[in-house]
Amino acid sequence: MRKTFLGVKLKTLREQRGLTQAALAQALQLSPSYVNQLENNERPLSVAVLLRLQSALGVDLQFFSEDDEARLFAQLHEVVAEAAPSGGVPEAELRTVVQQMPAMAQLLLRLHGRARAAEQRLATLAPGDRDGPPSPIGPGPHEEVRDFFYAHHNHMDGLDRAAEALSAQLQVGDGAQDLAPRLQAHLLQAHGVQLRGVAGTPLRRFEPAQRLLLLSDALNPGQRAFQLATQLAYLEAGAEMDRLVASASFSAEAAALARIGLASYFAGALVLPYGRFLAAARELRHDIERLARRFGVSLETVCHRLSTLQRREARGLPFFFVRVDRAGNISKRQSATDFHFSRSGGTCPLWTVYEAFAQPGRVLRQLARMPDGRRYLWIAHCERRPGGGYGEAAPEFAIGLGCDLRHAAQLVYAQGLDLGDPDSATPIGPGCKLCERQGCAQRAFPALGRRLHIDENERGGEPYAAR
Repeated sequence: MRKTFLGVKLKTLREQRGLTQAALAQALQLSPSYVNQLENNERPLSVAVLLRLQSALGVDLQFFSEDDEARLFAQLHEVVAEAAPSGGVPEAELRTVVQQMPAMAQLLLRLHGRARAAEQRLATLAPGDRDGPPSPIGPGPHEEVRDFFYAHHNHMDGLDRAAEALSAQLQVGDGAQDLAPRLQAHLLQAHGVQLRGVAGTPLRRFEPAQRLLLLSDALNPGQRAFQLATQLAYLEAGAEMDRLVASASFSAEAAALARIGLASYFAGALVLPYGRFLAAARELRHDIERLARRFGVSLETVCHRLSTLQRREARGLPFFFVRVDRAGNISKRQSATDFHFSRSGGTCPLWTVYEAFAQPGRVLRQLARMPDGRRYLWIAHCERRPGGGYGEAAPEFAIGLGCDLRHAAQLVYAQGLDLGDPDSATPIGPGCKLCERQGCAQRAFPALGRRLHIDENERGGEPYAAR
């Protein structure tokens, strides 16, 4: 572990607990002068002191996590690149803010989000609309919900435990074939809800007055179990979902969207119970295809669930999960790690997730290296869903699952890869606007703050925008 100076964080923690330096020193069995030196960054916060904080005060060590620091730094670096492309802020200063004043860094991110939303509204406001009611300034509802899950490391402990307890109560084995009829019986017995199949879409609709749940007859057993579990989330975990929504400063639209996301989280945790799924993932070395077959669910469901296994006393690997379409739109982005792609301006075309569209049905893998030197193992799979019928387009997505290279040996996908050779990794970036790599043949336009270089003798005289 590198020397970590986190005096401001330690002081913030002490003040939150209402302790004096002397009281904290006594709890940690340290001298008051030593605690004073820690808070003034005259001594690093050692592993021994961190363990004493955990033992004496019950502090979650995630509070001092370097992964959190790296993730926050990536976000703040993106904001600075957008806000001050000509000069910017030295990285040393950004790291100091992130390490010592994370709450201030979070505030800067929120203020930047509000400013960006205001600029977008002004840019799109038609002259005839200037007398109308002002639009709310701030991130959109999807961004609010995404940031909410991001801040919780994509793990909702209360919902997860409630879903696991219900799974144990129903005595469900592995496999959606067994789960769906048990959930249907439980809905009827515990809530008086009857089930009826209907043709086509929507996938699920609940009629509370008739206590009737309508499900599409096109669902396979895994999808059917997931939809039944989602309805149970509203009926049995509504109070916990309300508590989580109330804990965030959501807009009305974001609050409604968050409830949908939390219900889906509960459903995933019920279909794939924490303890049993974590044990199976470790047994199978995170082989997503074998996990999908064992539990009777899609590869997307498996990948999404793997990104949520962050229970304090039984943590899984910290994964980053993403779902994209052919146009590069990211419709799902969940993370238990520090990996960060740009929120605007596209992602990196060298990322293996996009290659998955050309090889549907195969699980691809990639060692990737970011500009800051961090390396990751990525796996990607193209998932096609059945269409509604002739002439209707079938939905198609690429699913990506990644983890830091230090965890890669625990995945079956690391077999045959030279994890120790940095040159074996593909150089990728957070998106062209933020990537400072030089000489990239796939670059679409220069990084923010850099001049567009146009050489008529280079690539047939085509500038970045025309390549």
